[in-house]
Amino acid sequence: MHIAIYSRGFITEDLANIQQLLDELLREEITAVIYEPFYHTLQPHIRFDAEPLTFTHPEDLNSLTIDCLVSLGGDGTLLDTVFYVRDKNIPVLGINFGRLGFLASIGKEDIYAAVKALKQRTYVVDKRTLLHLDANIPLFGDVPYALNDFTIHKKDTSAMVKIHTYLNGEFLNTYWADGLIVATPTGSTGYSLSCGGPVVFPEAGSFVITPVAPHNLNVRPIVVPDNNIISFEVEGRSDQFLCTLDSRMETIDNTVQLAVKKEDFTLSLLRLDDSNFLHTLRHKLLWGIDARNRWK
Repeated sequence: MHIAIYSRGFITEDLANIQQLLDELLREEITAVIYEPFYHTLQPHIRFDAEPLTFTHPEDLNSLTIDCLVSLGGDGTLLDTVFYVRDKNIPVLGINFGRLGFLASIGKEDIYAAVKALKQRTYVVDKRTLLHLDANIPLFGDVPYALNDFTIHKKDTSAMVKIHTYLNGEFLNTYWADGLIVATPTGSTGYSLSCGGPVVFPEAGSFVITPVAPHNLNVRPIVVPDNNIISFEVEGRSDQFLCTLDSRMETIDNTVQLAVKKEDFTLSLLRLDDSNFLHTLRHKLLWGIDARNRWK
């Protein structure tokens, strides 16, 4: 059994947990395949019984049968894993070494249970929808998809933009705003939520279109079926705008034609049996917290 491990880095306080993870994998006779830049930063601080297998590029995972990719970090780190697993159907398990940990929902205290679940395959698999971006110029290389959201945004301190938005070619609205977010159900608890968008259950077949600081007070987020193709025309006083897929960014101008749709494949997120979306809402977003409320 091969488990890939990805992380952007670590803080000193995490070293004991990283050592525990590697020791548990070794004890269960699971081979760790570590992201090479992460391995080099760990080397002076972590005890390795032998030099581990490493990977740097997505293609490196093709030569091995990877049963799972473990993300060590916060939600941003887990979003990075989309670049590596792509359409290989490698499930991702997030251990939260970050702050909120909405996607990376397994705590450091559950490392032992997580490794046991991987070995015994007693985890639960959640299939998460991805967004696919089409454009009339090459954007985002060969990874034009996102787990959380796609955004169009004004650049720097430039004036607000006008984003003409269409559903399957039919005009929806012109947004006068700092930007516009199209979020998957997974991404509904991210940037979209902070801009007033609704929380959407992961299995809901929908996208959320949320304006960023709209100039029209009567413009609100809208939920649309995910079988729609959502296209855009952007204009503004500035010649350049920003376009993002999760944490990746490109600069575009108003000649670029953009459209998003549901990706043909999904991302598999793993969780432990005792953790689900309602549990995460209550404990990560403090959903319904009140001295009069009690939950187990």
